[in-house]
Amino acid sequence: MCDYTITLQNSTDEAQIDKLLDLTFGTERKSRPSYNFRSGVPAVTDLSFSVRSFSDKLLGTLRFWPVLVGGETALLLGPLAVQPDLQGKGIGKALVKHGLNEACKMGYRLCFVVGEQPYYAPYGFELAKPQGFDMSVPVSADKFQVLSLQNIPLAGLPKGDLLPWEDTCAERIIQKV
Repeated sequence: MCDYTITLQNSTDEAQIDKLLDLTFGTERKSRPSYNFRSGVPAVTDLSFSVRSFSDKLLGTLRFWPVLVGGETALLLGPLAVQPDLQGKGIGKALVKHGLNEACKMGYRLCFVVGEQPYYAPYGFELAKPQGFDMSVPVSADKFQVLSLQNIPLAGLPKGDLLPWEDTCAERIIQKV
């Protein structure tokens, strides 16, 4: 039985989310290469989720960020964080499944993640570099993964370097080119 709800994040969640991210990844988390893609760019509002208990305790968080690949807006999943004492209980998996379903409904075609391959493979993620994708920052090839959200073979989707999305591309996130 599910004893939590997944909701869109709101501005009052921010301080609690930052504490959870620091607890999960450490205060140096923003020095990781994938944060270069998040700096100065807002997360996709409709793909930013909180998991809360019925007593309103923050249990987990997941956000998706806009990025560019081959001139198309795609998504970068993460960070995904769950309270340490609740990890392994399915909350993170429920968040990822929910987020990917919502991203698919919104029409996005590609989603990337830098994370543990055994964790993300069950969702269909596969190593990105052999598929013709790369990141413009140093990242471990065994953690950089891609997923086609619309069941289009990766061979039929834009390839190349994953680039940070810029605020000047505001209309592109709506278009999902």
